[in-house]
Amino acid sequence: MKFGIFGLLRKRRRQASSHDELMEVFNDKYSNFKQILESNSELLKILSDIEQKLRGQAAFGSAYMETQTLRVAFHAGRMIKCLENLSGRPYPALNMAFENILEALNRKQTVAPSKKISAYTLAYTEITRELLNAVGGKSAVLGDVLNRLNLPVPKGFAVTTAAYERFIRANQLDETIGRLKQTVDVVETKTVLQASERIQRLVMAAEVPGDLAREIIAAYDEMAVGRSTGNPRPLVSVRSSATMEDGWLSFAGQYVTVLNVPREGILQAYKRVLASLFAPRAIAYRLHMGIPFAEAAMSVACQAMVACSASGVMYTRNPLNPLENRIIINAVWGLGPYAVDGVVEPDTYVLSKESPPGVWERKIAKKPVRLVPKTGGDVAEEAVPANLIQQPCLPDPQAIRLAEYGMRLEEHLQGPQDVEWALDEDGRLVILQARSLRVEMAGSGAPLANAPPLPGYRVLLEGGDVACPGTACGPAVHVRNEADLGAFPDGGILVARQASAEFVMVMGKARAIVADSGSITGHLAALVKEYLVPTLLNAHDAAAAIAPGTEITVDAYHARIYLGRVPELLEAEPVKATQPSEEYQSLRRQADLIVPLNLFDPKSPRFAPQHCRTMHDIMRYVHEMAYAEIFQLGDLVADHTRLSVRLIAPLPVDLHLIDLGGGLGVYPTATAKVKPEQVTSVPFKAFLRGLLHEGLRSPEPRPVDLRGFLAVMTRQMASTQAAGVERFGDRSFGIITNSYLNFSSRVGYHYSVLDAFCNHTATKNYINFEFKGGAADDLRRNRRARMIARVLSALGFQVKTVEDCVTARFAKRTRQETEDRLDQLGRLLIFTRQMDMLMSEERLVESLASCFLEGNYQLCRSALRE
Repeated sequence: MKFGIFGLLRKRRRQASSHDELMEVFNDKYSNFKQILESNSELLKILSDIEQKLRGQAAFGSAYMETQTLRVAFHAGRMIKCLENLSGRPYPALNMAFENILEALNRKQTVAPSKKISAYTLAYTEITRELLNAVGGKSAVLGDVLNRLNLPVPKGFAVTTAAYERFIRANQLDETIGRLKQTVDVVETKTVLQASERIQRLVMAAEVPGDLAREIIAAYDEMAVGRSTGNPRPLVSVRSSATMEDGWLSFAGQYVTVLNVPREGILQAYKRVLASLFAPRAIAYRLHMGIPFAEAAMSVACQAMVACSASGVMYTRNPLNPLENRIIINAVWGLGPYAVDGVVEPDTYVLSKESPPGVWERKIAKKPVRLVPKTGGDVAEEAVPANLIQQPCLPDPQAIRLAEYGMRLEEHLQGPQDVEWALDEDGRLVILQARSLRVEMAGSGAPLANAPPLPGYRVLLEGGDVACPGTACGPAVHVRNEADLGAFPDGGILVARQASAEFVMVMGKARAIVADSGSITGHLAALVKEYLVPTLLNAHDAAAAIAPGTEITVDAYHARIYLGRVPELLEAEPVKATQPSEEYQSLRRQADLIVPLNLFDPKSPRFAPQHCRTMHDIMRYVHEMAYAEIFQLGDLVADHTRLSVRLIAPLPVDLHLIDLGGGLGVYPTATAKVKPEQVTSVPFKAFLRGLLHEGLRSPEPRPVDLRGFLAVMTRQMASTQAAGVERFGDRSFGIITNSYLNFSSRVGYHYSVLDAFCNHTATKNYINFEFKGGAADDLRRNRRARMIARVLSALGFQVKTVEDCVTARFAKRTRQETEDRLDQLGRLLIFTRQMDMLMSEERLVESLASCFLEGNYQLCRSALRE
């Protein structure tokens, strides 16, 4: 008897061990599948953005395609690698197609590659834009401005990317940083914060290698000797100049600038700037933009401080309407950060581009404080003398001279420019920075000074400055600190007292941004244009007037905020604008290798790697193969009793469950079957409740439209040989934990995939759903897809429909709301089963959607004939 008990225990231990090993393999493959879906989603956004540029809906600069090509290559390459990991086999033909497309894209690149430099420092007198890879965007442009335009810039030098690599290698940080970066998920803000804190701590604790430290100090001493006047040991500003900074993606405000640094503080300031490469907002920005970590390297600019009486920002074109060819200058007393960070409302000057420029408009603001350098280093805020608070800080002659500089910069750098400048105490203008200005073509909702509010809606606030035009609706979410950013929900309207570049961490989630203060020439304004987030700045008292959770509509065309939802505004469409032919043709050549789709039908023999001619083809092929692999993986798991259990329930599918922990009330190795009451997974219980809803159990057979039935039979007979490819079979599977569900259902000729997380933390909850296919003809399948989309939209999902495919997302809601939507999805899947055969008329799209939403689940003949 003892022997029997011990033998049984040993058997169960072996089963548990085998189960754990198999689950580890399964988890690894499933992780690769999710990465494929993530990159596929990012690529769709990039393709959409490129198509928008091709339609002339937004202006773009010469660096745009270089950056987008890098992002496309990263995500397409990642998808291929993950497919290989998921399938367990190489795809040589697919890799060859990818390399051929990359090579063709590189041949079409018009930007000359930057030179490789091994020196640790370079004086500005030695720098031009060809040294971009060595000195970063900021220093490369400033060197070009000095040496080719002969415009005034501060004396200074660049600490190169070779120095950064030396610092990282000498302190053996590369492997540690790489490992920590793998833990980062841009959707989960807390993972960004955790990785960032550890990496920055490592960088600040490291030592600057002796040879590098000596060269940096020697470059400073040489710069100091070369100064003709002033302090023989000048204070310096130590600024970021990352390799991808100030190109098409601005990285505005993402990295650290340390002002007024003495000689003995330069090395510590250098480390602070390097550490900022791994700041939470910088990591989130790069991840969101699809920039591989390997492409991020930090050069640092060291510039002699300018003893300035005033400073600010100049746009060489109106960023909201470039067809209005004017120059905008913002100016504040003291140092520039109070202008770019929106701390003080600046004076605004609008000038023409005549020769010489004319001052068209002045708006002089109240400027009560300024930022000034302290004698021994560092900076401090001080009150502006009473007689200067409302006085212009930039005289007209200097404004005109600055505008002339701006026109020269725009011509030389071949596009609109965002310029930081300073006016020293002797009235001399100095260019501190120049970068490409992202501009958006005006649409039908462009700011209209005299447009009245829409009748029938309450206006909460009116006025402010439009940083990025557009409209959006959602609940107001107040942000006061980093913790608020970490908990920011998807789809919220960010409301804050102070504009901040830190908001970049949630720009992928925020539908709009409203701030009491801020400047349209500040860092935040540059970032929201890249993320296309409608934004109002200087919306005075918005934080006080708008209660948290209030549903509001932001009209960032007319600078208004309405209470509640305003459909008339949210449905507005932008007007197309014309793009200069030279830029358009350059974009068109690149886009021809990225955007077109040639692989349409998975059943066609041409749906193969060797026929991939564009990045879109590769994306389409990998996406299709990934679903095939995940279904096969599910079948394998379902056949393996040590990994899965079968659900015994009155369902039209053969459903097998894989419990990754806490999803069932029994251990998987202890049984081969489970009942619904043994399910403990929160999202699956809710979903199963919908699948088993009493109202969907009809005693009578579902009505069948004869033409729809014949269409199905004709399709089956016409595709006998392909049936093995297009018909999925009836086995389905679910991956569950206590809070997680991934459900893949295949019934006949359609499939649905549901991915959901549901617990007590609303900010973590989400539902992603996809439905595709059917047995009827294309028109009937499309009608069913649109009917499903109509229901999901009414339930609050964000929905997209293409032909017979529906994708939907519901996120950042309470547990109760998420469970309710999962219940509704379960009902909807049963309700729409075989419905494509019934969709004989267009009116059924709306009438059947209404039936479902009203709870009328019985599809009787009389209802279909109404």
